[in-house]
Amino acid sequence: MIRVALADDQALVRAGFRMIVASQPDMQVAGEAADGQQAVEMVNRERPDVTLMDIRMPRLDGIAATRQVAAITRVVILTTYELDEYVFDALAAGASAFLLKAAPPEELIRAIRVVASGDALLAPSVTRKLIEEFARRPEPQARKATKLEALTDRERVVLGEVARGLTNAEIAARLHVAETTVKTHVAHVLDKLDLRDRVQAVILAYEAGLVGKS
Repeated sequence: MIRVALADDQALVRAGFRMIVASQPDMQVAGEAADGQQAVEMVNRERPDVTLMDIRMPRLDGIAATRQVAAITRVVILTTYELDEYVFDALAAGASAFLLKAAPPEELIRAIRVVASGDALLAPSVTRKLIEEFARRPEPQARKATKLEALTDRERVVLGEVARGLTNAEIAARLHVAETTVKTHVAHVLDKLDLRDRVQAVILAYEAGLVGKS
């Protein structure tokens, strides 16, 4: 059973999410919070598998709350705006997925299942936003670049493709290998670099300069 916590300052929005989650036989609502501070307290108390986190909330915003609870729960950030200016900050804080509140219910359910399984969900628009963010940043840090020395050549290639937003299936097609092979490479990359999921892998790849800013 996937236990899902809901954090949003709008009661009607929480009610909608509650209905969607409760409609799934393998999910249950673990608790609700009306602001970021309540969300942190609830996660520490209930230890949910996944938390749906609004990015803009009173007392403590979703980014600050995510930073405090990402080690305890997988966080799906929810926003009204597709190109929210806080996308990078939210993902860097530890969020595992980023979704529009207007997304269809099946997309939200998929996101919950994906992050509950230990993976991350990055929409193409979010990946583009990350690229734009890194394009404005100074040159890569040498310390981050040295971390990549632990990877084999093929693992570095796979990490680069992940950073460009490609799925395992797309990477497999580009490299002419089986999708299971790519999945194994990705797992090795995450393990060697001590990363939680693909989101952290994307961030590190850009910070280390593995992927160009052109």
